[in-house]
Amino acid sequence: MEKDKIILGIDPGTTIMGFGLIKVVNKKMELMQLNELNLKKYDDHYLKLKLIFERTVELIDSHHPDEIAIEAPFFGKNVQSMLKLGRAQGVAMAAGLSREIPITEYSPKKIKMAITGNGNASKEQVAKMLQHLLSLKTLPKNLDATDGLAAAVCHFYNAGRITVGKSYTGWSAFVKQNEDRVKK
Repeated sequence: MEKDKIILGIDPGTTIMGFGLIKVVNKKMELMQLNELNLKKYDDHYLKLKLIFERTVELIDSHHPDEIAIEAPFFGKNVQSMLKLGRAQGVAMAAGLSREIPITEYSPKKIKMAITGNGNASKEQVAKMLQHLLSLKTLPKNLDATDGLAAAVCHFYNAGRITVGKSYTGWSAFVKQNEDRVKK
């Protein structure tokens, strides 16, 4: 019997860190929390990193997630922005590691593909699909929160809980189940 799991998804950022928590019960997702840490009012970059670390630890200590899924920074032209995003991601990961929680990193394209079937989907498309999947009544004003939630849902889909199509134990099983596709 598989135990229920809690997955914390994080969209790291030094302006807004989005996060979502889902509980997996009987291989089905349930929304626990969807929110964001707004850091716009702080000027000190190091203070922002400290707040990201503390909020992540607080989420871990209050919800006890079994796994963390985090969005990897995308490659952009602005090196300073990339550096800041990497630091934000690093302190969020350090918070999880400090509590010995397994962390999986997903590219933005992989997350969008898992949620919408389109790796180039917009934030709005991802949010609308999450609204449908998890029966959310309303969406947050900032979509960073849904981006964090999307990381958790992507992790759920990629953890083998959903089987798409057939599965095979090896080549002989594949051939046996697909005799019409094998040239003789």
